Amino acid sequence: MSRLVMKFGGTSVANIERIRNVARHVERERKAGNNIAVVVSAMSGKTNELVGWCEQASALYDRREYDAVVASGEQVTAGLLAIVLQDMGIPARSWQGWQIPIQTSDSHGSARIAHINAAAILEAFEARAEVAVVAGFQGIHQETGRIATLGRGGSDTSAVAIAAAIGADRCDIYTDVDGVYTTDPRIVPKARRLDRVAFEEMLEMASLGAKVLQVRSVELAMVHKVKTFVRSSFDDPRDPKAGTLICDEEDIVEQQVVTGIAFSRDEAQITLRQVADHPGVAAAIFIPLAEANINVDMIIQVASENSGVTDMTFTVSAADFERAKSILHKAQPQIGFTSLTGATDVVKISAIGVGMRSHAGVAALAFKALAEKGINIRAITTSEIKFSVLIEAAYTELAVRTLHSLYGLDKA
Repeated sequence: MSRLVMKFGGTSVANIERIRNVARHVERERKAGNNIAVVVSAMSGKTNELVGWCEQASALYDRREYDAVVASGEQVTAGLLAIVLQDMGIPARSWQGWQIPIQTSDSHGSARIAHINAAAILEAFEARAEVAVVAGFQGIHQETGRIATLGRGGSDTSAVAIAAAIGADRCDIYTDVDGVYTTDPRIVPKARRLDRVAFEEMLEMASLGAKVLQVRSVELAMVHKVKTFVRSSFDDPRDPKAGTLICDEEDIVEQQVVTGIAFSRDEAQITLRQVADHPGVAAAIFIPLAEANINVDMIIQVASENSGVTDMTFTVSAADFERAKSILHKAQPQIGFTSLTGATDVVKISAIGVGMRSHAGVAALAFKALAEKGINIRAITTSEIKFSVLIEAAYTELAVRTLHSLYGLDKA
């Protein structure tokens, strides 16, 4: 029999009726002859509620106990789905992360999976044709025996990792959308669902603002060559749509130059004025930020030929903005800047496509099109298959629509 992993997010399991709908999707795949492991998230809103309780209990809570609390949401869902499946006459049992076990690092709240021993799940497949219902988002740090969670969206990562561990033929990620789109359909009504997206493109999309998949899950799928579909749990379980396949670039016959437009509102800009222009100054700025686990993205340095000073502009996440400013003010004697300015009314717009590797001038077209719309670019960053621009947040929708049309993404 083929092996299949099915993952269902919070909105898909928001109440008992939706859990019954999930069970009908599982029933369909079981009748098709698949051995199935189902990975579930907490019911919609439950994780936020649990996090809120931790914050009410103590402003400086123990991260290990935080994990013990928030991991319970997925455990509830797993048990409920197993009960519903059993009621339908389908052999099933729930698994918590530590029972499999899914072994992780000890970075509580943002742990990484180190190893999965899938022998127990495979034995249940062979001995009892049993559906394994796995609580996502969690594992165990073997040395301490403590539950560790994988960060928000971690159930996606759990699903792909389990698919790799059991040698699954594919991993289906069920969400509240029926696939990956060229951009957010709420901004561009003509946005199209993509039949296939390369792993590298999906990795960029996930890291640049698209919320369909967690970045780490895409990394794992790419490394382990796990065929991954993004599908909708709200499709008719008897006749669901195919969704979007995340696959190797070689599996895509016709590749567009640009595959999608992503945007991130979670951006803040920091500028340091008149920084001393000498070796080591960049390290003095960015090492303290790195030690505080603050990720820096776009970096622009404007040096003066004669004055011996430079201006340095870069971006951090909006959530880290105040903390980053505080750290830099403390390090001012070592850095030597005269003033610090910042802004949070900015957005990062990105164009992604593996076709950029073989086409020149793709970004230049965007710069020209945005200029014609009166949109000023504050910062630019590029890689082999994407470019990003930082602009004022007020122009977000105009910029996304402009680039979506520029690259022909609104054409069927």
